[in-house]
Amino acid sequence: MQRKAAGGVGSVETRLHTFAEDEPFRLHNGRTLGPITLAYETYGQLNAARDNAILVFHALSGSQHAAGHNPTVPGIGGRWTPECQVGWWDMFVGPSKAIDTNHFFVICANYLGSCYGSTGPASENPATGKPYGSSFPHITIADVVDTQMQLLDFLGIDKLHAAIGASLGGMMCLSLAVRYPARVGIVVPIAASVAVSPLQRILNFEQICAIEQDPNFNGGDYYDAAPPARGLALARMISHKTYVSLRTMEDRARKEVAHTDDQFSWYPLSNSLESYMLHQGRKFVERFDANSFMRIADFWLRFDLLSEAGATSMDELFTRCRNQQYLIFSIDSDVCFYPEDQEEMARILKGAGVSSTRITVHSEKGHDSFLLEPELFTPHLAYILGP
Repeated sequence: MQRKAAGGVGSVETRLHTFAEDEPFRLHNGRTLGPITLAYETYGQLNAARDNAILVFHALSGSQHAAGHNPTVPGIGGRWTPECQVGWWDMFVGPSKAIDTNHFFVICANYLGSCYGSTGPASENPATGKPYGSSFPHITIADVVDTQMQLLDFLGIDKLHAAIGASLGGMMCLSLAVRYPARVGIVVPIAASVAVSPLQRILNFEQICAIEQDPNFNGGDYYDAAPPARGLALARMISHKTYVSLRTMEDRARKEVAHTDDQFSWYPLSNSLESYMLHQGRKFVERFDANSFMRIADFWLRFDLLSEAGATSMDELFTRCRNQQYLIFSIDSDVCFYPEDQEEMARILKGAGVSSTRITVHSEKGHDSFLLEPELFTPHLAYILGP
């Protein structure tokens, strides 16, 4: 089939779905939460058979706004910065793009615990009339996936054509696939893994420590005072170096950050890379909530696919996925999820008798290639998704 020239989805708006109003939602740790609101966006049209839906999972600091232009999201204030207003996967989702909205109905929802319209620590606790803050419970990737399945039920979608996610979103894909195997046909984890590596545990713990040790954090109850901006900025700096290759960082430092007004009490800033990292941290603080960052880093750090799915081995776990088809992407310069992680995933799928293909894209941009280089992914995505 010849594809038309790619266009955009245009202006879009976030919708809100609220559930668990009469009966609270039970989390995997036994606690309950409700009501719950999920912020979501859709692109394209659901067909009469309701079998052309694709669920896209975002990365740690992403949002429901995957494509198009959205100038505002109700209720989140200044966090919806100009950077947020352009869809984070706008180069991938749209008419005649990799995920073609001429053919597919695409859904993206903000995670439970995040801060872009879905229920999270900054949301009002109906029992107190104040933000949840420290009282917002620990949650798991399984909890996040379960809430998104509630959204699919609301939309009348029994089975997804595909679930696609990159980075942390790829782990969400896997959780959905093994826990709801009859509800998805194609699974596309991009730069992800079936388990948390020791390095990721250390990095996520460092980020949590950075926020915890900011005096303004106050255990998570800071919404009526100054936020833990320094801690959140430092947490972002710790994580950022795993998302972008060193060469890309150097190029951006030269092009994007000419100087900084930041001053330390003793250390003099000496090069543009230092200014660039400070700039990344400061910019991030404007658009994200520290409590949400903590909750998401925590459920990433504690991800345990076997435990969440009630299995004793990976081979046993993935045998339930034999009616699914997998496309696994590696990025050869990725230092957040190393290509060896996807190699292990492919080995497990093969051992379980699951149809899978693994593609390694060659990029100098590191982990964030999945955001920046659609030309490396589009042919493979378009092929597996079909017309």
